[in-house]
Amino acid sequence: MPVSSLIRGAMTLGVLLLSGPGLAQPMSIPEALADAARPAEQRAVDGLRKPAEILALTEVKAGDQVADIGPGGGYYTRMLSRLVGETGKVYAFNPDWVIKMFPKAGELAGKLAAAGYANVEARSQPMAGIAFDAPLDVVFFSQLYHDQHWQQVDIAKMNAALWRALKPGGVLLIIDHKAPAGTTDAQIDKLHRIDPAVVKREVEAAGFILETASDVLVNPADPLSANVFDASIKGRTSQFVLKFRKPAH
Repeated sequence: MPVSSLIRGAMTLGVLLLSGPGLAQPMSIPEALADAARPAEQRAVDGLRKPAEILALTEVKAGDQVADIGPGGGYYTRMLSRLVGETGKVYAFNPDWVIKMFPKAGELAGKLAAAGYANVEARSQPMAGIAFDAPLDVVFFSQLYHDQHWQQVDIAKMNAALWRALKPGGVLLIIDHKAPAGTTDAQIDKLHRIDPAVVKREVEAAGFILETASDVLVNPADPLSANVFDASIKGRTSQFVLKFRKPAH
């Protein structure tokens, strides 16, 4: 075979390798959403979960260090992995109590690595002492803040630890199921919802500045009175999105 053909073949193979599902080069938000490696069942709920708008709020970029707290099935973990690329890292973080209750939750990072998301790393610690190997650019805290209340985590210590984990100027994005004003911890346990005013007060007490309170996930049809797993509202709850920042100075 002529040398020129060998070179062309090698170049073609290189392009195929770089364009496959294991690609670690950073993507844009639209590219991350269109990632063919995302499971069909996750892509199917994009209309409800509004990932383009949510990810834009995080300001995640190539090379960032990100903690995805409570990654569940990796819906956002996959997209965050694509956004930070090969020079970044995404910690698929589960509080220790989650691993005790749901041991398989700790298997997500390994499964994602096998699927080409090599920059995802599993991490599990007590929430009140959460810490990472390097300062974080973003903490992505989706639908799990309320659980820290009924798990009786020391919220002040947890938020102080998140403050320490973030770089100056870093973003803390919290998404959770909305509860009526005055909802108690006992009711949080039953409904799996939390009053956004409580979250604001607790996070600001740690020194964070609230920059944005987005209504992108608000559902006016949600009466806020049903457990979020109830068939009448599951997957369609009214949620609040709060973007906090650690001051740069």
